[in-house]
Amino acid sequence: MRSFGTPEFLFMLQAARWTVILSLIAYLGGGALGAVLAFMRVSGNRFASGFARVWILLFQCTPLLMLLFLVFFGLALTGYGQNAYVAVTVALSCYAGAYFGEIWRGALEAVPQGQWQASAALGFSRYEQFRHVIVPQSVRIAIPPTVGFMVQVIKNTSLASIIGFQELTQAAQFVNNLTFQPISVYLVAAAVYFILCFPLTLLSRRLEKKLHVDRPSPVAA
Repeated sequence: MRSFGTPEFLFMLQAARWTVILSLIAYLGGGALGAVLAFMRVSGNRFASGFARVWILLFQCTPLLMLLFLVFFGLALTGYGQNAYVAVTVALSCYAGAYFGEIWRGALEAVPQGQWQASAALGFSRYEQFRHVIVPQSVRIAIPPTVGFMVQVIKNTSLASIIGFQELTQAAQFVNNLTFQPISVYLVAAAVYFILCFPLTLLSRRLEKKLHVDRPSPVAA
C-alpha cells in the first residue's frame, strides 16, 4: 500500500487544472447563453420571453447530476459515443447559462423605468436603448453576483467525476484507492477547492460593497 506523498499531491494538482479549465469553459459558454436568454426575457416579444423563461426554469429545476447523465448517455444516441468532455462542457454551459440568464435579466430590469422612458423619448431604437443606456447601467449591478456564481461553477465541476472525467475530485478518488488515506487525500482536495473559491468569494463581496448594489436573486421569476 502506498502512502500519500508528493507524487500523489502533484497528481491531484495536475488534475485541478481541468477543474479550472472546465470552470472557464462553463463560464464562457454559460455566459454567452445567459446573455441571449437575458435579452430574450426583456425583449418584449412574448414568444422569445416565454421560451427563455421555460429554458431557465427547466435547467434551474433539474439537478446538474441528472443533466450530466442525460447528455452523457444521450450522446450515444446521436452517434458521437459517450464523450465525457463534451457531456461535461454542454451540461455545465446549459446549467450556468440558465443562472446567468436570470441574474442578468434581474440586472437589466433593475435599471429604473425612467431610463427606458427617457431613452425612448429621445428616439432611441430598442437596440440603441440597450447599447447606450440600459446595458452600461446593468453591468454595474450584475458584476458582483456574476463573479460570485463562479464559485458555484467551480464546486459543481466535481460532479464530472461521476461520468469518468478526470478532474480534481476523481483524481482524489484514484489516490485514495491507492493509499487508503481518505482523510489526508480529501483534506488536500478540499484545500485546493478552497484556494480556488475563496478569492472569488472575497472579490464578489468587495465588488458588492464597492458598487453599492444588491444581488439580483438567481431564481427564476
